[in-house]
Amino acid sequence: MDHARDISDGNAEQQEELFEADQDAPETPKLDAATIAGLAHYVENADRPESTSKLGAMKQKFLSGSGGFAERYDGWKRSANDWLDTVDLAPDLAEDIGSRRWFRGLGTMIGLGAVALMFWPSIEPLEARTAMPESEEIRDEFRSQMIMPLALGADSGRRMGPTATVIPLASAPERPQITLLATLAPGDSFASMLRRAGVSATDIGQVSALVGQAMPLSEIEPGTQMDIVLGRRSEAGEARPLDTLKFRARFDLELEVARQSATEQSSEGGLLALQKNVIRVDDTPLRIRGQVGSSLYRSMRAAGVPASAVQDYIKTLDDQIDMDRQVRSTDEFDIVLAYRRAATGERQAGQLLYAGIDRDGTPKTQLMRWGDQGRFFEASGVGEQRNGLVAPVPGPVSSRYGMRRHPILGYRRMHAGLDFRARRGTPIVAVTDGTVTSAGRAGGCGIAVKLKHGGNLSTRYCHMSRMSVRSGQQVRRGQVIGYVGSTGLSTGPHLHYEMYRGGRSINPASVKFVTRAQLSGTELIDFKRQLIKLKDIEVGAALADLEALPTEVEEPEREIEKIDLAASYDN
Repeated sequence: MDHARDISDGNAEQQEELFEADQDAPETPKLDAATIAGLAHYVENADRPESTSKLGAMKQKFLSGSGGFAERYDGWKRSANDWLDTVDLAPDLAEDIGSRRWFRGLGTMIGLGAVALMFWPSIEPLEARTAMPESEEIRDEFRSQMIMPLALGADSGRRMGPTATVIPLASAPERPQITLLATLAPGDSFASMLRRAGVSATDIGQVSALVGQAMPLSEIEPGTQMDIVLGRRSEAGEARPLDTLKFRARFDLELEVARQSATEQSSEGGLLALQKNVIRVDDTPLRIRGQVGSSLYRSMRAAGVPASAVQDYIKTLDDQIDMDRQVRSTDEFDIVLAYRRAATGERQAGQLLYAGIDRDGTPKTQLMRWGDQGRFFEASGVGEQRNGLVAPVPGPVSSRYGMRRHPILGYRRMHAGLDFRARRGTPIVAVTDGTVTSAGRAGGCGIAVKLKHGGNLSTRYCHMSRMSVRSGQQVRRGQVIGYVGSTGLSTGPHLHYEMYRGGRSINPASVKFVTRAQLSGTELIDFKRQLIKLKDIEVGAALADLEALPTEVEEPEREIEKIDLAASYDN
């Protein structure tokens, strides 16, 4: 570059001398005058400052500005860090609990949690694509690979187009028999059930007459299932004839109505005949004992006592003793139920016969059902409800017994009863055992029910919306006899409850318990004999299966079952 400056500043002679001097150097090539004149222009422009374009100027300005912004950002970041160190937004909540610093940290945590909840994604379930496509073509393809039973109207399988060799049928062949299972619904009749099953009117009349000879049709319990087999019809459009009707009429009786063979009667088919199958039944009562434990209900259920029997047992004892105070966890419960075992394996639990509580091996409470009314008596022959009368409705008393101003008539008169506040439709129960002496409308009392109890006591329940008992019916303590209403002289739904002794009105709140019933004479002797008989029943003996008699063993149909049966006889 120094040689270039000397060439640009000197004249041509000096330039020639310079190049001549350079030519003396062995390594520098010699340049002629024309070449030197051509290079002079570039040497002169080397010392001039570079001209800056607009784009270059903007670039230099941006670089200088960005450098200043970076410096300012670093300074701002340092100052922000210094300020955040002094603010202390996230203090340790395990230190200085209850201080202002602690509450500031708690607020920070709650605020951050609120912000996180604001950005929480939706928890609605995502709609996924169904596993099976829903197009008609795909469903049809699936159905072509299916095999459905003909009895359910099968329409699956792949269809083939008819060819010239296909001969169309004049009519589709009819099934020789149809097997049905019919159930007698509540409120339904035996004839209506058979009519809906497709039995002809002629066969319904014959079956009703045959079954009526064995038992009244009204005694067939709702829910009874009947196996029906309908035969082949003689002509198209007619009802199918009944071949077989078989059902369990009672626990100990099975009835079967079958059509006799055509050879016995006529070529058009035989008549229906009834066959009775009497089932052997054992009536040995079921006795179960066990420890009360922490829960009497759970202990009895674990021991195998039916749920309905447990409820009857607890209700019976609760009428006589205080279950919460007089029954301990170490006591033993003793229960005897009416029980029936059929030779076919069915079992049927009946009503509660005996309820007892034993303590340290000694009977503490013994109650046995006795008499036509099914009342429970103590072992001494005394029947008493010691826990008093139950409330007729679960509501507060709004008006008591005595003189008061009548809300409708407007003058003072005797209020001969108790008014219970209750909603319309609330069940009304009998306060104790009794007999319905009247049931119906009774003037200003509206729809009323009157009960007669022991000890010359009677009760009346007024202003009912409807009744659930009839005159002459026997009712038990706690049984629903009607529902709260506002009939008669009444300002609103409530129960007016009255009590009489010897025909005279008394305050119902003054009666604490009913009079006791005492057995005597031969009835007391029979009672104690029955009690001893129940106490002698072996615990759990009724749970064993009845041994089948030789006449009750069914002949197996398959050969392998015959071999197994023969092997069991050999053993």
